[in-house]
Amino acid sequence: MRDKLAGPILKRRGQAQETTTTDQRLLDSRGPSDWVHQDPWRVLRIQAEFVEGFGALAELGPAIAVFGSSRTQPDHPTYEIGERVGRALVEAGFAVITGGGPGTMEAANKGASQAGGLSVGLGIELPFEAGLNPWVDKGINFRYFFARKTMFVKYSQGFMVLPGGIGTLDEMFEALTLAQTRKVTRFPIVLIGVDYWSGLLAWMRESMLADGKISQHDLDMLTLTDDVDEAVALMVAARAGDAG
Repeated sequence: MRDKLAGPILKRRGQAQETTTTDQRLLDSRGPSDWVHQDPWRVLRIQAEFVEGFGALAELGPAIAVFGSSRTQPDHPTYEIGERVGRALVEAGFAVITGGGPGTMEAANKGASQAGGLSVGLGIELPFEAGLNPWVDKGINFRYFFARKTMFVKYSQGFMVLPGGIGTLDEMFEALTLAQTRKVTRFPIVLIGVDYWSGLLAWMRESMLADGKISQHDLDMLTLTDDVDEAVALMVAARAGDAG
C-alpha cells in the first residue's frame, strides 16, 4: 500500500493516485480555475473577512447598531425617526453601525454623519442591493452573513431595532439569543415602534411564554418604545454599567 502526504493530509489507495504537487499546481497557471469556488479557498476568504473587519473596527469606541428596513422611503415617518436615532446616538457619544444599505439604515447613517459622528456601514453582498449608502463614513462589504453578524455583536454595545422585515427580525433574534444564552452581557435591545412591534411581542407572550418555550426574563430583555430619547438613555445606562 502506497501512502502519499499532501501537506498535513494523508492519502491512501485510490486517493493517492494524484501525480502533481501542491506547489506545482499553484505555479502552473494553465490549470483549471474551479479551485476559487471550492471550500478550502472559501476558508481563506472567510478568514480575510474577519481580519479586515477586526482591523477596521478595533478602535471604533462605543457604538450602537441600528437596524431597520431597506425598503423604507425617505418620505416615510420611519426614515425621519432613523435620522433622529442616528443623531441622538452621536450626541450621546456613540458611533452608529448599520447594515450600510438604503432605507432606515441610510437614515441612521445620515443622522450620525450630519451630527459629526462616526457613521459605519457593514454591507453584505446581495443580488438586489447595490453597495453602501452615501452616508457611510467607514464601510466594509462582506460576502458572508456570519462574519458580518460577528462584527455587529462584537463592536456594538446594544441594538436599536426600527420597523423592518425578515433581515431585521434575523438580527433582533440573533441578539436576543446571544443575550439569553449569556454569550453577550449588558446588551440592551430596544424596539422602536410600539404599533409595529406590539403584535410580535403579544404572540411571543401569548404563545411562546404561555406554552413554556421562553421565560418572562427572555421577554424582559426587549424594551418597546416610541421615545428615541428613552431608547438612547438605555444605551447610555448600559455603557455606564460596563464602565462601573
